[in-house]
Amino acid sequence: MQQPALGILIGGTSHVGKSTLAGTLARSLGRELISTDALGRHPGRPWPSLRPEVAEYYASLTDETIHWFLKVHHENMWPRIRQIVDSHRERGQPFVLEGAALRPEYVATLEPGSIIALFLHANDEFLRRRMIDEARRDEAYDEKAAIIEKFIERSLRENREMLEAARTADIRCVDVAAPGALDALLAEFSAG
Repeated sequence: MQQPALGILIGGTSHVGKSTLAGTLARSLGRELISTDALGRHPGRPWPSLRPEVAEYYASLTDETIHWFLKVHHENMWPRIRQIVDSHRERGQPFVLEGAALRPEYVATLEPGSIIALFLHANDEFLRRRMIDEARRDEAYDEKAAIIEKFIERSLRENREMLEAARTADIRCVDVAAPGALDALLAEFSAG
């Protein structure tokens, strides 16, 4: 069996299954697993708990500001991500790297060859249902429900915009809402 590329990068917005896929691939291929979540924290998901100061701050932001802030956060993380990718390439150390900070416009700047980039996405209805279910939004009190809605709208916008950027950059896009899509992807990588 031939091993896949040295680095497998898995990007996408919240709730598309990046962490699950990356963890499964890393275990099955015997690779180091790296998550961009460990590199820098954004307020992120407003659940399961929500500190009062975060709730107050998040609630005060416009949708446009939330979107802008996330993009700036990812931009600020990119030099560290690039350093990790380059370091693993230099050492010849196989890895799987996942996270929303793997924005297509940045990933497209990496030298091709030893890196495979994947972008996971889904339709709005699929992602909305996943986020509502995990957040237990229907059980949330009014203030928390409103913040969860802001997060969902931000994530759906990110999904649409990053999908367009991934297609423009010719990054392989995988629709996780398609039955069997992730299983097929796992089988493909396991077969080498």
